[in-house]
Amino acid sequence: MALAPVSEEGGVVDPQAVVAAIRSALQVEAGHGFIPLHTPHFEGSEWQYVKDCLDTGWVSSVGSYVDQFEAEVAAQCGAAHGVAVVNGTAALQVALQVVGVGAGDEVLMPALTFVATPNAASYLGAVPHFVDSDPCTLGLDPHKLDCYLADISERTLDGVRNRLTGRRIGAIVPMHTFGHPVDMEALITVAARYGIPIVEDAAESLGSSYKGEKCGSLGRVAAVSFNGNKIITTGGGGAIVTDDAELAARAKHLTTTAKSPHAWEFNHDAIGYNYRMPNLNAALGCAQLEKLDSYVERKRQVATRYHSEFADVSGVSAYHERCFARSNYWLNCLLLDRPCMETRNAVLQATNDDGLMARPTWTLMCDLDIYSAAPFMDLSGARNIEARLLNVPSSVSLGGSA
Repeated sequence: MALAPVSEEGGVVDPQAVVAAIRSALQVEAGHGFIPLHTPHFEGSEWQYVKDCLDTGWVSSVGSYVDQFEAEVAAQCGAAHGVAVVNGTAALQVALQVVGVGAGDEVLMPALTFVATPNAASYLGAVPHFVDSDPCTLGLDPHKLDCYLADISERTLDGVRNRLTGRRIGAIVPMHTFGHPVDMEALITVAARYGIPIVEDAAESLGSSYKGEKCGSLGRVAAVSFNGNKIITTGGGGAIVTDDAELAARAKHLTTTAKSPHAWEFNHDAIGYNYRMPNLNAALGCAQLEKLDSYVERKRQVATRYHSEFADVSGVSAYHERCFARSNYWLNCLLLDRPCMETRNAVLQATNDDGLMARPTWTLMCDLDIYSAAPFMDLSGARNIEARLLNVPSSVSLGGSA
């Protein structure tokens, strides 16, 4: 297989050297079986709690496990209130709605994100507005955003507007990429300067923290995901977390079909959603949450082994958390020293051919046909990351036993 050319920014990348380093980090020999990117892990009370739901008949959207899960998720995120819903996308949609995002508003978000982030805004009739990412954090770049807003925004009686489109800017959505926190202190300063609420997309960052503060507690409201590939899972599920009691109550109302409380009358005072998490899923989540701290530690062990094995591999390194962050290392990242799609793809081919599942980061959202008409700023940082990054196996089980 051809090697990447040597450049001033980095040496030759040998795909087989990358394969060997991953094998060594994961302590597997050549000829091993297929190793997925991330798998769910069950070792606690999952069977007991789910069986309790079946035995008692409390399997749908009402039950004690839902209430328990909401309280425990909120606590894990450092927030006062939690609302459990069917998935992370629904959580983000409703989180945006309760801070006032509506049809025709623009929502600032990274172009380097999973498609659920812009989809959540689109469900409300809002317009995703894609901004750049910082290669140092992998997340939204607050300094470039500040300069960009100074250039394109104008203050009006109903808030900040994009003077180029005339649309109100309704929210900023930082996404903690692969579990690594955005530089939130700088972003909070920018958001306050322009009076724009922050809605955290914390889908990937449960168990991560920024300067000692838990991800999910760093904006006005946040959305978390418990999909099967996340650090803990409810099978499918998500949660809205916030310190704002009014926003939490509004979120719970909207996600339970906006039905007004009454012993028997069916009165719905808004267009709501049937987004409530079933008790079965919440029971699974309660068992998983009991193991979260252990899971984070084991994933950090995997990351440490990657850091060690890639210390001497030419042209590529394992991504390290920043000095202000403690990451859950949801998905470990390798970064080429220099951006080169050809080299990235050669490494992806070699790893997958060896049975080591690896994936690139997402296609930038503005490059998808469905979002090609959306506004976006200079994305040189995001494109740099796109051409350098690949994810490698990161399951909890790879970190050993509890």
